[in-house]
Amino acid sequence: MTAHKSGDPTTLNRLYGRQSGPRLRKGQQELVDTLLPALSVPEEGEVTAANLFGYDRPLHFEIGFGGGEHLAYRADLLPDHGFIGCEPFLNGVVQALGHVRDQALGNVRLHMGDALQVLDRIPDGALSFVYLLHPDPWPKARHAKRRMMNPGPVAMIARKLKPGGEFRFGTDHPVYLRWALMVMNGHPDFEWLANSPTDFQTRPGGWPETRYEAKARRIGHEVWYMKYRRK
Repeated sequence: MTAHKSGDPTTLNRLYGRQSGPRLRKGQQELVDTLLPALSVPEEGEVTAANLFGYDRPLHFEIGFGGGEHLAYRADLLPDHGFIGCEPFLNGVVQALGHVRDQALGNVRLHMGDALQVLDRIPDGALSFVYLLHPDPWPKARHAKRRMMNPGPVAMIARKLKPGGEFRFGTDHPVYLRWALMVMNGHPDFEWLANSPTDFQTRPGGWPETRYEAKARRIGHEVWYMKYRRK
């Protein structure tokens, strides 16, 4: 008897959790109606930097960007790079659209929905960075199959990263951390970029604090910052 059912987000073929919150205000709805279509990842075809931005450039991919703070910060920091952000929660997408508008970010493309459906259409070895920050921990054992940190998604991330590319993962949930370490330590294609506890207990440069991290710290949670290099 196992602690959880077989399968993971690459095989379950469905999203869990809420996808909308409070009703949008008029200005927010206008962003969805006008700006989102211009920034959306095409529904079909290969997803490449050239197809999205007109020419080849380093490509970043964020799974579940929340309110878009990290995505916008990185895109502003690296204007010559391309950024793809995926988030199923409508209100989070609206917040990200606000960042894109206010910061005039022309190097961001968004997908409102399942990140793995877009990731699957990216050519192998095309990504320079993949980010998974404070995902839903699904702490109950019977829900472990819903976690993004599972062998199927991690194997897909490894395929899509170029050699030397970086996978960054952040969490404040100790159960999820232990699970993620077990999954990552069992994957042969990743090298953990940590020589001491300080390396994963201190936020690295270029990694801004998100609202989820700030909330975690307000309630006394420790936060861990995990960086892995694709071998």
